[in-house]
Amino acid sequence: QAQVVESGGGLVQPGGSLRLTCVASGMSRDIFKIIPMAWFRQSPGLERELVAVYPRNGAVTYADSVKGRFTISRDNDEKTTYLQMTDLRPDDTAVYYCNRVPLTSAYPWGQGTQVTVSA
Repeated sequence: QAQVVESGGGLVQPGGSLRLTCVASGMSRDIFKIIPMAWFRQSPGLERELVAVYPRNGAVTYADSVKGRFTISRDNDEKTTYLQMTDLRPDDTAVYYCNRVPLTSAYPWGQGTQVTVSA
């Protein structure tokens, strides 16, 4: 069964950086490389929101709140999707998840990885 596992979160001061990693399994590399992948985040009491998308074709897209600070990338050979986060702010605090998009084809949600931005 296909699944994703996120890692790389932690506690960081405002202005700091983190790199999140999402490793997919249960599918071949040939399948993974054609799957659009995305990062989401969810803060307590709020709905899960889309942060960044790496499509099969075309340009990557970002939520307005992270443009210029976050970068999504992927390594198809490793079936891994990354989220490089810089200039982190307290309101970036959330549990971060990755999944394929559209969500109508989503894998089971992973545990996510907690990012806390605080002085």
